[in-house]
Amino acid sequence: MADQTTTTPAPAAPADIRELVTTLFELGREVTSVLDLDELLQKIPLLIARLTKFHAFAAYLLDPNGEELSIAYSVGYPEAAAHALRVKVGEGLVGAAVAEGKPLLVNDVQTDPRYVEAVPGSRAELVVPLRRKGRVIGALNLLSDTPGQFTETDEMMLRQFGAHVAVAIENARLFEHERRYTSTLETLAEIGREFAAILNLDELLTRIANLTRRLVEYRTFGILLLNDDTQELEMKVAVRYGDKVTVPRIRVGCGLVGYAALHRESVLVPDVSKDPRYIKLVDDARSELVIPLLLKDRVIGVFDLESPELDAFKKSDAEILTLLASQAAVAIENARLYETIRANELRIEKELRFAQRVQAALLPTDLPKRLKGVDLAARFAPARELGGDLYDFLAPEPNSLVVAVGDVSGKGVPAALYSAFAGELVRSRTFRRRYTSDRSSPSGVLASINTILYQRQLEEYYCTLCYAVFDFKRRSVTIANSGLPYPIRSRLGDETTAAAAQLEMPGVPLGSFPGSSYDEFTFDLKLGDVFVFCSDGVFEANDALGREFGATRLLRVVDETRQKTTREMVDAIFDAAQEFRGETLPNDDMTAVAIKITT
Repeated sequence: MADQTTTTPAPAAPADIRELVTTLFELGREVTSVLDLDELLQKIPLLIARLTKFHAFAAYLLDPNGEELSIAYSVGYPEAAAHALRVKVGEGLVGAAVAEGKPLLVNDVQTDPRYVEAVPGSRAELVVPLRRKGRVIGALNLLSDTPGQFTETDEMMLRQFGAHVAVAIENARLFEHERRYTSTLETLAEIGREFAAILNLDELLTRIANLTRRLVEYRTFGILLLNDDTQELEMKVAVRYGDKVTVPRIRVGCGLVGYAALHRESVLVPDVSKDPRYIKLVDDARSELVIPLLLKDRVIGVFDLESPELDAFKKSDAEILTLLASQAAVAIENARLYETIRANELRIEKELRFAQRVQAALLPTDLPKRLKGVDLAARFAPARELGGDLYDFLAPEPNSLVVAVGDVSGKGVPAALYSAFAGELVRSRTFRRRYTSDRSSPSGVLASINTILYQRQLEEYYCTLCYAVFDFKRRSVTIANSGLPYPIRSRLGDETTAAAAQLEMPGVPLGSFPGSSYDEFTFDLKLGDVFVFCSDGVFEANDALGREFGATRLLRVVDETRQKTTREMVDAIFDAAQEFRGETLPNDDMTAVAIKITT
């Protein structure tokens, strides 16, 4: 009867050994040249096939905790086993080899009680631990359906090849880590740019929650912001918390989120059931990561991530989210500042609109009642929201009309306030004529206003004012000027011609010097006479080259429109100045007042 004992394969001859060593050297060079982990794992069994025969192969990798092995890549394994098989260290032949840190060669697995079947029909197994810098990172496992398939030479060669594989796996992991880190930094930069472009706080917080998922997977995510007055963290955005969950306000120092805010440090809890600080908000939460939102050394809130899996978040997640949180904190603060500024802007806009209404209400729109024989129109355009020009039409006595046109230095709100005060002085000094025996003259009115304005000690402001009293009974007009551009008179020379000209009336601006006196000039009134008063914003309107509109152009407009109504005349003055200015913004307030004697 023939001997049924399995014959152990004979050792390789020296020539074969040299050939194998050469092959091993080439394979080592090939395997260490691959930096993509998936590509590397696929290449390993192809290279091993050049060393020995097998019918199934698996590359096992150890988890970060060093407790369990899983198949990273396999050939010949059933699909279910390849995806689901987990081997604890010390379990089965693979686990035993990893636990001992030594290769295991079993040419009849049926006789070894440690064997755990993963590939049906397997009879021989060779396991080589993958060691790197004194620690095991995984194992290479070869299976054969032929008893006695593997030799000691196979074990030796696979052990040497495994050393190359371990280096290659570590290099591939480092390369992948660097690639992921670089990609993460690029993503962070992209997210940061997007954060900076959003100034609406609610929109920003929602976008932060959505973009965070590009960096870290989570089940629930919340952004809580600190209320400085109450020292409570208030939930502003909650993703997947569910409709039934009411997130309370959490005081600083309470719970994991309060602890992170108080101590300005990240909190990573693998199992919340073992942490007494945990406040239960989600029924299935098992692990939690809290990242403080720091602006310099000040906490403005926290990110709160929870997961139904134990140990769902890693230290690397905390590091990445800390970088994200620093960008988010700046963006949140900018959005808050923008909201504050915008609220102030809205308040200021509302107040400016009201101030514009007040300023418009202070300017007359019609002639005083019962005044006939005169056509009068005025137009005012501030360079900013509010202006410093003023004008008024007053009838202190029957058959008389006072026209005052003024210009306060500067523009905007301060000039408008000063203008309102100066306008009130004009009205009060004009109507005093009704109640005193002293009939103040135009020069006296200017002197009185000058004294009051000077006493207010607003040295940086002054007012130019032209004050004219039309007496229709005596058919005369008396004018005093304190620095406003010279008024214009247009009088018919005969039935067909007229020439507009400025009436030279110098004067010191009001409020500049104490005790200033003013000259006054009296002219007779004739039918058809036209008087035009303009602030320096008309005369000095600039075009793109810095040239001024000037008196010559203004006189030409008056001549061309003197047969028209005064409303048409002032509109023509403004239109001409605007056409001359073109796209250039106004450099000063503009006011024009025109009066025509019609009877």
